[in-house]
Amino acid sequence: MSSSVPRNSPHSEPRSLLAGVLAVLVHLLFIALLVFGVSWKDHPPEGMMVDIWTELPKPVQEPVKTQAPPKQPKPVPEPVKPEPEPPKPEPIKPEPPKPEPPKPEPPKPEPVKPAPPKAAATPPVKKPDIAMKEKPEPVKENKPDLEEQKKKEQEKIKEQEKQKELEKKKELEKKKELEKQKELEKQKELEKQQEIAKQKEAEKQKALEKQKELQKQKEKELAAQRQREQEAKAQREAEAQRAAQQAAARNQVTSEIGKYKALILAKIRSRIVMPPDLPGNPVAEFSVTLLPGGDILDVRLSKSSGHAAFDSAVERAIFLSKPLPLPPDPTLFNEFRNLNITVHYRE
Repeated sequence: MSSSVPRNSPHSEPRSLLAGVLAVLVHLLFIALLVFGVSWKDHPPEGMMVDIWTELPKPVQEPVKTQAPPKQPKPVPEPVKPEPEPPKPEPIKPEPPKPEPPKPEPPKPEPVKPAPPKAAATPPVKKPDIAMKEKPEPVKENKPDLEEQKKKEQEKIKEQEKQKELEKKKELEKKKELEKQKELEKQKELEKQQEIAKQKEAEKQKALEKQKELQKQKEKELAAQRQREQEAKAQREAEAQRAAQQAAARNQVTSEIGKYKALILAKIRSRIVMPPDLPGNPVAEFSVTLLPGGDILDVRLSKSSGHAAFDSAVERAIFLSKPLPLPPDPTLFNEFRNLNITVHYRE
């Protein structure tokens, strides 16, 4: 037989004890939370100390330093507003109760909130339930705040002064840089002006040199023109002289030719046996070819006189006149090589 264990016995389910313990703890925590919430809401407020002032303290103002207006516009620092009187500490709210009562912490001063400068009266404060004195002593906890504020104000003033000094230094440096830039610009302008003056002088010198060269060229051209004119004049004079000489030579030649032609014709006439009683004054023309020395090579009748007796008498006289007289200059022989002889019956 198999032994069976009842289901509702404590040994059948060993985890039921742990579940019961957890359920009890959860209920205890829930009850503690309820108690804590009710006690936190119903905790009575603590009393507070209030300072009553007969007169409001004057705001601390910083000394305003007048500065010369800067040349360049710069951001103007905002004026430091005077810090008002630190507000009075507000009542500290009680901490909620904990399972174990914590130690009370000292009250901490809240940060100073600036009040408007034009506010003439302080906001109304609710009267506490405790009795207040007319002139309570200042709270010792506020003194370190005032000293810290004064220190902060002094530090701010020092920082502002440092910033002003830095700005002044920056302005001086900027002024120096501007002055240096102006000096550099002036130097550049002077250099440019000097370069322009040098260029102008060089251009003037070039213009003068060009004028001198042009003048020299003109003088050379005038001298060459004069020389050409003189040469042309001398050439004309030489040509005129040559022409005169040639004319004189021609005249001399023509006179020489005429002279010897007259001598030839006179010699031929002296040899003619004239036929008697010819009517009128007949003329016979002959073409005679001569040799150097005056010998006759050929005689031809160019134009008959109309009388054969007169023509034959003239031809016989030509042959009988050889050698004919010729000029001694051999260059003139060409004028006598082919000679035309005209003989008139009556002269």
